[in-house]
Amino acid sequence: MKINVLLSPLNADELFFTGKTTVVIDVLRATTTITACLAHGAKELIPVDSIEFAMKVSGNAFGGQTILGGERNTKKIEGFTLGNSPIEYTSENVAGKSIIFFTTNGTKAIVRAKFSEHLLLCSFNNLNAVAQYLLQLNNDVNILCAGSNGMFCVEDTVCAGMLIKAMTKMNSELEIADAGKASVILNDNYGDSTINILKDCEHGVKLISNGFEDDVEYCAQLDTTNIIPVYKSGVFKPLNFDQR
Repeated sequence: MKINVLLSPLNADELFFTGKTTVVIDVLRATTTITACLAHGAKELIPVDSIEFAMKVSGNAFGGQTILGGERNTKKIEGFTLGNSPIEYTSENVAGKSIIFFTTNGTKAIVRAKFSEHLLLCSFNNLNAVAQYLLQLNNDVNILCAGSNGMFCVEDTVCAGMLIKAMTKMNSELEIADAGKASVILNDNYGDSTINILKDCEHGVKLISNGFEDDVEYCAQLDTTNIIPVYKSGVFKPLNFDQR
């Protein structure tokens, strides 16, 4: 079982992921928010890679059971019901509903990996559940860091390193590719302090300056849920690993 890390979505095209097992990480904030959304009872979440497509898909909405969520440059998009704050995705707001979701980086990375045989999302919030589930699948794994506008993002790479460390603690015979080893080294440099990572990184500083410090603190929480967003037929559904 080999673990590889892609430090940017630009490192591979859509066809690269065909038939593969892929984990997308966008700690600040898409994969954290999607996990929160499904953990709080959303029926499903539909990721899209453009605002225009989100609006087109939402044209079929009826009865208030489909809502738009997401952000552009950290702020909620005009006309959308929710932004990209995991704190917004409460049971009151999302239970039983379908969420059409767009973000500047996260959903673009997700859509790029849509041809994966197994596609799931990781954040600090569900990290150990994801590690255990991947070991159960027993496939080679590509961890895709969403990054920022195609550029390297330290927080996603550190999360990838932490995920690899969690997996190797359970199975010491895993083969780790070079980018995976670099991710582990970067994680070790931060001493597993998730809040320090997120407050120190470029995007975390930007979020805090824009009034989203509570989001940063939420995203820094480790292993608060066993819910794993799993992608199939164009939508994410929640998998509660404890129930398998």
